[in-house]
Formats: sequence, C-alpha cells, structure tokens
Amino acid sequence: MDAVTTPQPKRKRVALVIGAGSVKCAAALGMWKVLQREGIDIDMVVGCSGGSLYASVMALGYDPATCERLTAELWTPELTRRRNLRSMLAAVLPRVFGFDGSLSMVDDRALLRALDTPFGGRRFEEAAIPLHIVATDLNDGQKVVLSKGSVRDAVRASVAIPYVWKPWEIDGRQLLDGCVSDPLPVDVAIREGADVILAMGFESPYPSRIRSATRYAFQVNSIYTNNLLRANYAFHNLAHHAEIIPILPDFDRPVRLFDTHLIPYVIEEGERATEAQLPHLHRALEAAHA
Repeated sequence: MDAVTTPQPKRKRVALVIGAGSVKCAAALGMWKVLQREGIDIDMVVGCSGGSLYASVMALGYDPATCERLTAELWTPELTRRRNLRSMLAAVLPRVFGFDGSLSMVDDRALLRALDTPFGGRRFEEAAIPLHIVATDLNDGQKVVLSKGSVRDAVRASVAIPYVWKPWEIDGRQLLDGCVSDPLPVDVAIREGADVILAMGFESPYPSRIRSATRYAFQVNSIYTNNLLRANYAFHNLAHHAEIIPILPDFDRPVRLFDTHLIPYVIEEGERATEAQLPHLHRALEAAHA
C-alpha cells in the first residue's frame, strides 16, 4: 500500500505596509533589519506618503545602509526653502496669473532632484519585491494605488502634501499625498492577498510653532492625517481579513520633518518595536494556513 502523504501548507504571504510619517518612516529600516535577521521573506511592500520612499528602496533592492544614507540626503531644509511665488500669486489673482486649479507654496525642483538619486529611471516592473504606492486623486478624492510605471513619479505623487507641493500628474490624473485618503493603507495588502501584514504607522508631528504659511499647512496636514489614521486603524482591527500586526514605534522625543540627526534613533526604535512583536509574528507564520 502506498504511503499517504500529507500536503504541506503553503507559506503565508507577508506584506509590509509603511504609512505616512516623514522622517519617522525611517523606522521601517529598523523593521527591515529585524526581518532580514530572522530570515522572514517579504512578498509585497505598500507605501504611503513618506512611507512610499522606504517601501520603494526596499522593493528595488537597496541595502539598509544605503537607505539610511539616502534618507539623510533627502530630508533637508532645502526641500521647502524655495517658494512657488507664481502659484501663490495665481491663487490670489487668478485672472492675472492664470490659476491652474492647484496651489503650492513650495517650488518642487529640489524635491525632484532628491528623488532622482534613488528612483530616477527606475520602474515598478524591475522591483525585486512587488511594490504598491498610494496617492489620492485631487478631482474625486479617491485612493489611487500605483503599481506600474515610473517609481519616481509615484513617490512624487504620494508625497505631494496639499498646499506645500503641487499635485503630480500620472495618466491624466492629478494626484495628491496618499495620506489624504489613507495614511496606513492596510486594505491594499489585504486586496493583494497578504496573509500576514506588518503595519507600521505613525502619528504626524505638529510644528513647534506656526510661524509661516508653510508650517500652517503642515499643522493642518498633521491634524487630519492623525485623525484618519486612528479611524482607519480601528476599522481594520474590527473587520479584517488577514493577520494584521501593528508595528508602532514609541518615540520618547519629538521627531519633526527635518530632524535627520535623529535617524539612527528612529531606526533603533523601529527595531525595538518590531522585536516586541516577533513572538506574535512567528505564531502567525507558523499557524496552519486557512
């Protein structure tokens, strides 16, 4: 009589979801280090706003040390130093300067130069790990998931903070910051078939003082992002279709937009938060596949 063989369960599909959070998103590099050390393979990466930067460098195969260096080079005050005077004048005097339907207080040329270094010419199709980047359609407010084409354009759209940088056009759609529709897009990983989701989310920092129109825009952005984050996370905890493991670094000091000197600390906190969830993660991976 032939021996009866028991079919082996399929390996569970693991997704990383990295939410909005500017420099705090560097904590994803700490999470990545822990997963590499534990030998846990990643099947997809989802990024939103600042998290799209880290999702992209991971998917494209950069090593953690290179990612840390690129982060320090990217997040500099130079990004918001040059004002977009024409756009601001067009908003005040639309008939004179020709208002084009969007407002940006900051010229985006420095941002584009910074994104060209890691992402210029790179495409989703060449990613070693499937990559999904979330943005928001300016015209109807719908969440837009970008999974093909130019990675630089997708990241540029996903970080287009309202009023700060202008929306970015992709395939005829004007796209804004992904955090406007979902600062922690867990549902994208669910829809793509993930069984275990590591969801790294952050509350956006508030400026220490509102001393300019730009800081006012960052303040408003932080308010709605944080409220939306809490609401969406509560919903997915109540009605989810996958194992969602929160990775929520606990920072004991303020980490603001250009605090790149805190990047080593932020990465360490990402490692610590991930290590705290390792028992839960291993149990989820070892459980019988449904």
